[in-house]
Amino acid sequence: MTAAPAPDPALPDPALPDLDALPKAEFAFPGPLRDRLVAAILDGSKTATTGLVADYEHDGDPLPRPGHREVVVDSSGRPVAVIEVTQVRVVPLAEVDLAHAVDEGEGHTSVAEWRADHERFWHGEEMRAALGDPGFTVDDATPAVLERFRVVTVLPGTAG
Repeated sequence: MTAAPAPDPALPDPALPDLDALPKAEFAFPGPLRDRLVAAILDGSKTATTGLVADYEHDGDPLPRPGHREVVVDSSGRPVAVIEVTQVRVVPLAEVDLAHAVDEGEGHTSVAEWRADHERFWHGEEMRAALGDPGFTVDDATPAVLERFRVVTVLPGTAG
């Protein structure tokens, strides 16, 4: 019996998705929060996320849909995993439920705690600058995009 030839490192691995063809999933802004969120995705504790319709509209991006795949990048822009959206709901911020808040994997044990953390993020300088609105605020009626996802692939060389 002869051993199979070693794969040519110059050729793409056929088992991996074409990362260049996938949009990037950038959780929060580069830095400690993104690092925590990416770690939670990799360890399986983060299976949901929340965006704002206003952010999608500002960027001219369509809302996510089930089956949509993205490559998750860390704070240095390095691809670490591929995720697939399994469910999307658009609801007023006041209708975010505890199951969603818990499934975001940030350790929240109440919707009020989840909301306070998210409002700090959405009302922060980086988010307001990204939206081009220094006075941006959210309230109970703000449309939120609630996504659930699953990890399809953890990419080679990723600690997790």
